[in-house]
Amino acid sequence: MFGRVAFVAAASVLILAGACKKDAPPAEPKPSTAADSGSRSAPGTNDADAPAPETVPGHLAAAVAHPDRPPKDRERDADRSPGKVLEFAGVAPGMTVIDLMAGTGYYSELVAHAVGPEGKVLVQNSPWVLERFAEKPLAERLAKGSLRHAKRLDVELDKMQLAPGSVDVALMVLFYHDTYWMKVDRPAMNQRIFEGLKPGGVYIVIDHHAAAGAGDSVVQSLHRGDAEQIKGEVLAAGFELEAESDLLRRPEDDRTRNVFDPELRGKTDRFIFKFRRPAEPAAEGPNDAGEK
Repeated sequence: MFGRVAFVAAASVLILAGACKKDAPPAEPKPSTAADSGSRSAPGTNDADAPAPETVPGHLAAAVAHPDRPPKDRERDADRSPGKVLEFAGVAPGMTVIDLMAGTGYYSELVAHAVGPEGKVLVQNSPWVLERFAEKPLAERLAKGSLRHAKRLDVELDKMQLAPGSVDVALMVLFYHDTYWMKVDRPAMNQRIFEGLKPGGVYIVIDHHAAAGAGDSVVQSLHRGDAEQIKGEVLAAGFELEAESDLLRRPEDDRTRNVFDPELRGKTDRFIFKFRRPAEPAAEGPNDAGEK
């Protein structure tokens, strides 16, 4: 927020299966999911330098602190503030949540712990992502007993068949920009998400800020998204923008740099939008005159 994965042109930075290195470009591009967009602590960081734990509701604090979480996930928490993100999304026990383009499942596991055994987690990935880097690590993650209520949904974003009105929260973390160069039918994608959410359900979109007005010109070269363009596309599907969060804002970020630059990775300026499917109006009852 597969988070909660990227291709760049020659001489740019390539990430594969969560590892970052410089290399020649691959034959095919690779998307950037939340699972591979975090960063480790800076060299020399010790426990004394680590930020204080997030102050979040108990079920979210327990999810972040869950003993089943891999050390590599924990190392990424400081730059992602996952407890605060899930608090902003309103994730609560018993909910049904879909992690869109979950990658290797960083956010999927957190959500599974947060919604508890009475909740449900849908872990969506496209076959392309699974085949190239996510299949093995995701399968290993979901094999843990504490994630038995998580269900894989291996399908393209614009081909999802969600039960109408079945989902409380949809998360798309650090991936929306990839839907452009991957040629996803975004109107169809957003419509399917809208229809799958319950009336009043929430759609969270987190992405790396591109320069204002960039449109889709840097979605592949820099892996950044134009916040206003993305906002407009989601609103066009019928959503309402309920809130924006500055939780992951980093104004010092140079938005002309690739997000996988080793000096920048995990520390980009990010927008967080909270869209809501409008609640259905209450049925009209008799008026004061007894008329319907």
